[in-house]
Amino acid sequence: QVQLVESGGGLVQPGGSLRLSCAASGNIIGISVMGWYRQAPGKQRELVADIISVGNTNYLDSVKGRFTISRDNAKNTMYLQMNSLKPEDTAVYYCYARRGVQDHWGQGTQVTVSS
Repeated sequence: QVQLVESGGGLVQPGGSLRLSCAASGNIIGISVMGWYRQAPGKQRELVADIISVGNTNYLDSVKGRFTISRDNAKNTMYLQMNSLKPEDTAVYYCYARRGVQDHWGQGTQVTVSS
């Protein structure tokens, strides 16, 4: 099993920044993809960004140029740097990791962008 623990969410004003972290533990050998999804109230969960390796990343169009995903394999941790945040970025953000054919999920962290 893979355990994922997110941190770094909170309340921020529009235009502000937050950095989310996702610490992986357990059977982490063989993880191929890690990423972030988000779900806003009344909306479907959507992929925000994922990363296979340095330079091999994928972003939701609405966050391109504002969010940056990265992985620190030595620390078994993934990050999502979020800049120029907008109210529409408000959601619960979930970390996920794919190992083989199985996806593992974190518990989620709330991000609220409001003045």
